[in-house]
Amino acid sequence: MNVVILGATGGTGRLLTRGALERGHTVTAIARRPDRLELPSSHRLEIVAGDVTEPASIAPALRRADVLLSALGVSKGGPPDLLARGARLVTSDSSWRIVWLGAFGTGGSAAVAGRLTRSVLRLVLAPELQDKADADTIVAAAGGVLVHAGPLTNGPAAAHWSAVPLAEAPGRRVPRPVSRATVAAVMLGEAEHGGHGGQIVLPLASLPGP
Repeated sequence: MNVVILGATGGTGRLLTRGALERGHTVTAIARRPDRLELPSSHRLEIVAGDVTEPASIAPALRRADVLLSALGVSKGGPPDLLARGARLVTSDSSWRIVWLGAFGTGGSAAVAGRLTRSVLRLVLAPELQDKADADTIVAAAGGVLVHAGPLTNGPAAAHWSAVPLAEAPGRRVPRPVSRATVAAVMLGEAEHGGHGGQIVLPLASLPGP
C-alpha cells in the first residue's frame, strides 16, 4: 500500500512513518523540514519537502497515495487556517482514503466533552479551535476518518487498543491521556482496514504489556 504522511516530523508523524515502514508499506513522508526526520534509509521511503500552503510542492506525492495519513499540526506564526487548507488539499481527489488526526473536545467531539475540557481547550488552543473544526468538517464530508485523541504522551503503545466511534465511546468528561504510539497504531489500523469513513473515532487503550 502506498501511504503518504503529512506532518511526518512531528511526534506522532515520526511514529506513523516508522510504523508504516515496519508494516511493509511504501511511504512518502512530507514535511516542511525533512532534515528533521531521522530514520534509517529504505527503498520504500521517500522524503519530500513540502507545505500544504504551497500545493504544488506536494501534489506529485499525493497522486501516488492509496491512503493519506495526516498528523499535521499548527506551527507558531503559521496561517490561522493551516489545517483547513490542508484538509481542502487532501480532499481535492477522492481516489485515496484519509485518516486525519484531531483532538478530543474540538470540532465534532466538543459536544460530548465536559465543560472543564472545553474551558481548558479554549485557553490552550483558542487560536486553533475554529481551524480544527473547519478541517474536521471538510475531511468528514469527504468520507475521511477523524481520530480524536486526548492529551498525548510519549509512552509506549498499548498492548491492546481499539478505535471506537464517538457515539459508542464510554462517557468521559475529561479525556484520558493516550500515547502517541497508540494513536499512530490506531491510525495505521484505520488506514489498513477502514470501516469508519466519515466518522470520529477515539483511540481507547489498555495498559502496556510486560
